[in-house]
Amino acid sequence: MTNNDIFRRIRYCFDLKDTAVLKVFALAEFTVSEEQVSGWLKKEEDEKFLKMRDRELAAFLNGFISYKRGKRDGEQPAPESNLNNNMVFQKLRIALNLKADDILAIFEQAEFRLSNHELSAFFRKPTHKNYRECKDQVLRNFLMGLQFQQRPESKGSEEV
Repeated sequence: MTNNDIFRRIRYCFDLKDTAVLKVFALAEFTVSEEQVSGWLKKEEDEKFLKMRDRELAAFLNGFISYKRGKRDGEQPAPESNLNNNMVFQKLRIALNLKADDILAIFEQAEFRLSNHELSAFFRKPTHKNYRECKDQVLRNFLMGLQFQQRPESKGSEEV
């Protein structure tokens, strides 16, 4: 999955308008323009399409944590310059304050089966012997289940 896909799906799941997206970035103390947001939302075939970099998605996810849970005191975390699916998954888990059972229920919404042990492996440190890389299919199914949970009317159409 590309950063643009992840951004698009999160925005759709939570029905975030452009003004809300700008607020989310502001909470992460990261400045973006409406043109950038619009470009990130375009399809790749569009001439105004902008590729979202890891740092920009990380800033959005950091701001999303503050948006959903409240801004923490002190200095805000700096956005990572390299992002992987495990980090995206972890940031969404934190933002939505999800426990393992909640995440497994979200996967069930997308008709995707995962054991508790498989799930916990995604949230381990990469150096841990039981760490497991979160593949695109897992993240895609999580976002789809989240979409079905947040927007039940979208259950018939799986595409955003």
